[in-house]
Amino acid sequence: MISSVAPYIGKYKKYTVIASILTTLGIIANVVPYFFLYQLIVPLTQGELPEFQFVMVRVAAIFVCLALYAILYSRGLAFSHISAYNTLKNIRISLKDKLEKQPLGNIKELGTGQIKRVFTDDIDQIELLLAHAIPEGIANVTIPCVVLLAMFIVDWRLALLTLATVPLGILAMSMMMKAGMSKMGAYYESAKKMNNTIIEYVNGMEAIKVFNKDGDSFRRFGEAVRGYRDFTLDWYKVCWPWMALYNSILPCLALFTLPFGGILVLGGKIALSQLILVLCMSFAVGPAILRALSFGGKIPQLNYKIAELEKMMNGEPVKAGTKAFEGKNYDVEFKNVKFSYDRHPELVSGSSSEVLHGINLSLKQGTTTALIGESGSGKSTLAKLLVHFYDLDSGSISIGGQNITDMTIEALNNQISYVAQEQFLFNTSLYENILIGRPDATREEVLDAAHRAQCDEFLARFPKGIDTMAGDSGKQLSGGERQRISLARAILKNAPVIVLDEATAFMDPENEEKMNAAIAEIVKDKTVIVIAHRLSSIKNADKICVLKAGNVIAEGTHETLSKDCEEYQKLWKASTAAANWKI
Repeated sequence: MISSVAPYIGKYKKYTVIASILTTLGIIANVVPYFFLYQLIVPLTQGELPEFQFVMVRVAAIFVCLALYAILYSRGLAFSHISAYNTLKNIRISLKDKLEKQPLGNIKELGTGQIKRVFTDDIDQIELLLAHAIPEGIANVTIPCVVLLAMFIVDWRLALLTLATVPLGILAMSMMMKAGMSKMGAYYESAKKMNNTIIEYVNGMEAIKVFNKDGDSFRRFGEAVRGYRDFTLDWYKVCWPWMALYNSILPCLALFTLPFGGILVLGGKIALSQLILVLCMSFAVGPAILRALSFGGKIPQLNYKIAELEKMMNGEPVKAGTKAFEGKNYDVEFKNVKFSYDRHPELVSGSSSEVLHGINLSLKQGTTTALIGESGSGKSTLAKLLVHFYDLDSGSISIGGQNITDMTIEALNNQISYVAQEQFLFNTSLYENILIGRPDATREEVLDAAHRAQCDEFLARFPKGIDTMAGDSGKQLSGGERQRISLARAILKNAPVIVLDEATAFMDPENEEKMNAAIAEIVKDKTVIVIAHRLSSIKNADKICVLKAGNVIAEGTHETLSKDCEEYQKLWKASTAAANWKI
């Protein structure tokens, strides 16, 4: 468990060491007063009254020790928390980096709620291990062991009587852990389901209201919440009795020492002073032992969370090389590309099948290639494979003759601008959202990109213009306006390969002509892939590829396909008819 998070501690390891030393010294300072208390009690048992100066020195020493304990322990925890939270920062950054390299299907399968829980709640739980269990555990185990050894030196019988409660407490704790582990998997699965359901419910609120599905959606919401409640209560019900038992037994180290020690004193086997000393020692180390063992009840939860974290962090990343882009040009070629959801079951429910069946396509630099076909024909899948959202089952994709899996992810991303139907805008200014395309661009370049993407009209509505905040997920803008902002990103990036996946889907008829003109301007000398259901927008493409059920069944221009391809004729007729629909 510790080894799994140790690589992320880095230079902050020294803070954990310092924290362990300070907390150990603090525990010593907290134990010593009981020995001063012993010195005050023993004369009284012998019928002697200690001198005033003798008492005041011990009392002062006790207060000094308690003050030292407070200072040392709190400073130790301060150092341990510095180490802990910097380690959590490193874990989150590393997890983010590794998630970026995962196939998108893996991330979707986890769900937003699960990822949020791991990034926040589960990683925060590791703070218990780093900030408390390690430094406090070392201190609260080491010092009691030393004191217990001293008890054996005083009298081995009293020491054994003191230790008699520890096995009982450990037995109760182990039973609690065993019972809890049997329920833990179902508990965390219910938490994952609840998190995902809550986020889905909130995100889908608009559709729920529009289609009057409050009852159905709230039923699923309620079932998820009640399921989490029931699994949580089931988990705690099996743990509570054992938890109460070990919390009652472990602090009472004098449970057997006091009565049986008294018998030994009355029988003349040991001196009363020995019993008093051992009792003082047991009172001194009892809280420390309980504190150390209390971490034991949380370790199974921590183990589970770290295992889940490791599972997410160690997922198989998409294949990527170490080379920069070395292509001879910007021709794109798909060679016998096959892609199957059988290798990516997270992307579908129920039965799955091969989506692409040996696709072969050549896209020349400076040309526009349109991919058309019915829904599910594999158009968007091809585009996503080009930007390496997923790994292929077999075959290859190359740019300029270089396999995309030979490049680093960054090198590949630099060659491609991907504009999808749904574009996410961050809750920052529209200017900053466009600047994502090329972070080192000047303000003039950003404004020019916005102008070429036909953003001027709607930017003029806002008092702050391009510096207006986009709102959560870009809610300040319409769907078409969000697409134009995303297009401005692509214009600013100026990548040699451009993928437009339904990029004009939200365009109204008045603006579609402007958008097509803007797109025509920015794709000059670029390798362009266009995916569109509105066939009128792609009829001037250099090449149109017709896909059906994962196969390319025809290639050509609009004129040739209109004459020779029955499937294209059917699609064109349907598209033309849809364009003439009126209410």
